[in-house]
Amino acid sequence: MKLSVFDIDNWREIGATLARNKTRTFLTAFGIFWGTAMLAILWGGGDGLRAALSGNFEGFASNCAIVFSGRTTMPYNGYKKGTYWNLRTSDIDRILLSAPEIENVVPSSSASATMKYRDKTTSGQIEGYGPEFVALMNPVIRKGRFINDADVASRAKVCVIGESAASKLFGVGDPLGQFVEVDNIFYRVVGVVKSRNMIKINGPLDDNIVVPISTLMSIYNRGTNVGTMFFIVRPGYTPADIKDKVWRAIRAGHPMISPDDDTAISMWDISEQFKMVDNMMTGVNVLLLFVGFSSLLAGIIGVGNIMWIIVKERTHEFGIRRTLGARPTTVLRQILSESAVLTVIAGTGGIVFAVAMLGAANLGMEAAGQPAEFQLTFSTAISILFIFLILGMAAGTIPALKAMKIKPIEALNDK
Repeated sequence: MKLSVFDIDNWREIGATLARNKTRTFLTAFGIFWGTAMLAILWGGGDGLRAALSGNFEGFASNCAIVFSGRTTMPYNGYKKGTYWNLRTSDIDRILLSAPEIENVVPSSSASATMKYRDKTTSGQIEGYGPEFVALMNPVIRKGRFINDADVASRAKVCVIGESAASKLFGVGDPLGQFVEVDNIFYRVVGVVKSRNMIKINGPLDDNIVVPISTLMSIYNRGTNVGTMFFIVRPGYTPADIKDKVWRAIRAGHPMISPDDDTAISMWDISEQFKMVDNMMTGVNVLLLFVGFSSLLAGIIGVGNIMWIIVKERTHEFGIRRTLGARPTTVLRQILSESAVLTVIAGTGGIVFAVAMLGAANLGMEAAGQPAEFQLTFSTAISILFIFLILGMAAGTIPALKAMKIKPIEALNDK
């Protein structure tokens, strides 16, 4: 006995049945096509949107916080209200001693800068960091190296230059070993870096120049004062867990800050921002999937409806088949085959359309200078098609079971 999948007559019959009412078949197929396309576009688009947002923060230490200095809001220890204070390098040791939950402290200091190399200039920021900055931003080292402990200890006049600034100053030439002038001070280039993300600390890293923080503080006569401090917290803890310890350590070195002055020290918990982004993406994904599965459901309902109509129209035909010896399972297989063929053809078309739309979106984003990953993996496409096929078969099962149960004598009398 031939398997139905290789039975040419069976395929011809399926085609003839679906072609009998072209308008109804087209509308049902379009419902499946659109449902598949919408689910695939939303699925791939959601993944691309999540990747694009994640790319904005790639490499940045998510479990961290920034502490700023400021002015006191109440008099204390003989100091007037409104006294300005600065974070100092001496605060770092006290903070690390008081809060062992902190993995790294990254002090930062900066100033506006005009960088010069021969007859070329570019504007940006001169930033002072130590090697701990790599743990915070994880920049891409295009050439050479980053600032190291020896540079900080010796107050070396070396620098790491952003990729964009290097291109403006050196063109296609190799900047390593060359000297860049900033405020009449020459720094030897030891590395070229590029930011992995869109986070801008003291401006875009790609446009700036980084020098040892000790060098910057010495040249700009800042003593031991630093601008800001970043705290990277160990896994299992959050910045909120160590906030009180950090504030007590800072107050211990700054007698003008009252223990009751909660606004003299400012702390921005960046980890909370990452949680907000994660929650937002979860909500977006849920919404996208809801819309996608709603489109899927609409397509499946369409399949079920057309199968009901086909069964009703072909009741007399099924009676003749049964009278001639056709088994109930043969009728069942015929109905399900028609449902499966319609679902697979329309569903495949929907996936192809979705892939084309996602590809066009990728090209548009790349042209705008914001590469994205709007794409549908092969496994995801097969999964979507399989889901539609299973649900489409399920939608055709009830009409098929009804057809299988029709008694020959009743079917022959049906008009």
